[in-house]
Amino acid sequence: MSLPLRYYTPVLLLFLFLMPQVLQAQELFTGYVLDAASEQPLEGVTVTASTGEQGISNGSGYFSLATAAAPKRIVFSYLGYKTEAVANPPAGRELRVLLAPDAASLQEVVITGYETNRPLLQTAGAVSLIEREVIERFDESSIVRAVNTVPGVRMEERAPASYRLSIRGSTLRSPYGVRNVKVYYNGIPFTEANGTTALNLLDAANIGRVEVLKGPTASIYGAGTGGTVLLEPRRPLPGEKALEVGTTVGSYGFRRYTATAGVGAEKSSLLVQYTRQRYDGYRAQSAIDRDVLLLSSEFRPSEKRTVSANLLYSNLYYELPGGLTLEQYEQDPRQARGGQFGSEAQNASLDLEGVNVGLKQEYRFNERFRNTTALYGLHKFKDNPFNTDYERNTSQEFGGRTSFAYDAQLGSVGATFTAGGEFQRGFEAARTYDNNAGTPGGLRTDDEVIAKAGFVFAQAEFELPAGFIATAALSLNDTRYDITRLQQASSGDYKYKKDFEAVLSPRVALLKQLSDQVTVHASVSSGFSPPTEEEILTSDGQLNEGLEAEKGTNYEAGVRGFMLADKLSFDVVGFYFRLKETIVSRQDVSSVAVFRNVGSTDQKGVETSIGYTLLDEPAQPLSLLKVWGSYTYSHFRFDEYQQGETDLSGNELTGVAPHAATAGLDLSTRFGAYLNLTANYVDDIPLNDANTVYADSHVVAGARLGLKRQLGNSLGLEVFGGVDNLTDEKYSLGNDLNAFGGRYFQPAPARNYYGGIRLKYAL
Repeated sequence: MSLPLRYYTPVLLLFLFLMPQVLQAQELFTGYVLDAASEQPLEGVTVTASTGEQGISNGSGYFSLATAAAPKRIVFSYLGYKTEAVANPPAGRELRVLLAPDAASLQEVVITGYETNRPLLQTAGAVSLIEREVIERFDESSIVRAVNTVPGVRMEERAPASYRLSIRGSTLRSPYGVRNVKVYYNGIPFTEANGTTALNLLDAANIGRVEVLKGPTASIYGAGTGGTVLLEPRRPLPGEKALEVGTTVGSYGFRRYTATAGVGAEKSSLLVQYTRQRYDGYRAQSAIDRDVLLLSSEFRPSEKRTVSANLLYSNLYYELPGGLTLEQYEQDPRQARGGQFGSEAQNASLDLEGVNVGLKQEYRFNERFRNTTALYGLHKFKDNPFNTDYERNTSQEFGGRTSFAYDAQLGSVGATFTAGGEFQRGFEAARTYDNNAGTPGGLRTDDEVIAKAGFVFAQAEFELPAGFIATAALSLNDTRYDITRLQQASSGDYKYKKDFEAVLSPRVALLKQLSDQVTVHASVSSGFSPPTEEEILTSDGQLNEGLEAEKGTNYEAGVRGFMLADKLSFDVVGFYFRLKETIVSRQDVSSVAVFRNVGSTDQKGVETSIGYTLLDEPAQPLSLLKVWGSYTYSHFRFDEYQQGETDLSGNELTGVAPHAATAGLDLSTRFGAYLNLTANYVDDIPLNDANTVYADSHVVAGARLGLKRQLGNSLGLEVFGGVDNLTDEKYSLGNDLNAFGGRYFQPAPARNYYGGIRLKYAL
């Protein structure tokens, strides 16, 4: 269904107002100096002309150099980076200079997690980064394969665009969707007040970088015992003015089209991006049709103030093939669930349309005191015929987040104090009907749901002598649901309120810098995760009134750093997580997910990642050769679990593989050719709480080969091709846990191919 024009008009006017004014080129030697790996601006680069003049790049990487005569070359030098020289530089046209970092400079990768804005090497916590180049290793049909390169994280697709995200086993309560994990986009809440996250409204091309914070982070990010995911939007580079188009086609009717326009200046940027994706599907009843429009703007009207705004419009339709039994899976993995209430017969699918608007301001009162405030609103429609019912929902939500930070000097101890809060309010009109072969029949239930979630937080960080950094944080969290049943065929109307008890969630962390290359860290944190609206109000119209919030405490310690002349990077974390009032899901005879608190779980694990750069010489024919890998060991058990007369205590945690590993190889040449190889191993996975059914272990490999070339001064070309599931492995990517009737398996595609082209024109 289409949204009325009135929803778009004020937002489009806002973005027109924010549209940056492009700086006019000067009759000087001007341009921008960027990090060749991250393409972020570099401040303080020394710019020297062969005629003797010298300048320095500013915070945006911009430089301006006037010379008395035309220089034969301009040299760019910066500590930690390889010196670059531009021969016979053209006057009157902005230069774009990329400096290749030495391996040691990777220590300075800054993360935004925990709002400390520190280098990863100085961050006390299990944090993993997914950079843009990792997402582009694959066909960008989704971010599943990119996320699965990270240790401790597992992402699945029960059907194309039907995502499920697990951080340290958190899919135990997620038969579908993303739960128990808090997601932000550009620092603005993307997870809704009711605890659900429509991650499939985003396209992989909308994401510039991903930070994954593992374990409870409620001390600063609110409810969630699984972890927090911070997504950064795509933005044009400073000095960039370009148009980009691309297309990818592949097996099983895969088609994907992208168009991007970006303008970046010293104090402003604007990006407009449209993506369209179509896929006929590997299985019957598994097609997808998605359109996404992103407008991302940022500008700095003063040295103290930075304002950014995002508009995301998505129109998504995908089909649901349903789970198969083992016999069906072995017989024909491409079939959909059959029978009287089969997926094709009932047109099991989901039609989702939404607009998400966010506005964020960062304001620096002085050198010590600053504030970041974000506001957002969303409007969403959902039309969901399922095998046994038909749901039609519409929801509206608004919310905001603010934090104040103050830098202080307490004698010889540097300190940063942060305090703030977050509030979300959502309203949903939810109706369920009989499903008559894909059309709504008789009304079953008519509900109005108001969800409110909020918390306040405070954090103190101290830079102590002897290379110690200590952090203490605390938050007070509250969640409430007000459900009004306007009509129910069997029992009539009623009202129900659930106000979860406010919970204090602390976090204490300590980091010790052993050297410039190695740090160790340890932390203790607790968190809570209330049930989502979908867990309380199930699709069969029943209220799950007795469901309580999960609460857990996490202990972890780790070491990260660099060795062997900084060519080797490593990150190792061990943790112990104790979760109480654990929520698990199982299906009833009508395939409706039923949720229960079942005691506690005991989760111990080790997460490791490693990378080794064998060669990094941009001037050589073979310019880059790097190998990397990650490994996760999960010893997850039900500690106390009684199911009827059966004691399941000590069983393996459902849906979690004891061992998982990913390995990759990256190769690039000076002439623009590149090769990416990736392989992912997953151990046997228990599919029910009784541990009587397992998904087989599997190895899935993929490759991508491409060529990037600059054709003249303005046109860039990339041609690429790839293969997924190179060995034609038969496996299930999105298993239905505790499925009724043994319908556990959601088969993944067999060997499949893709190829594409991108053109980028610099204005």
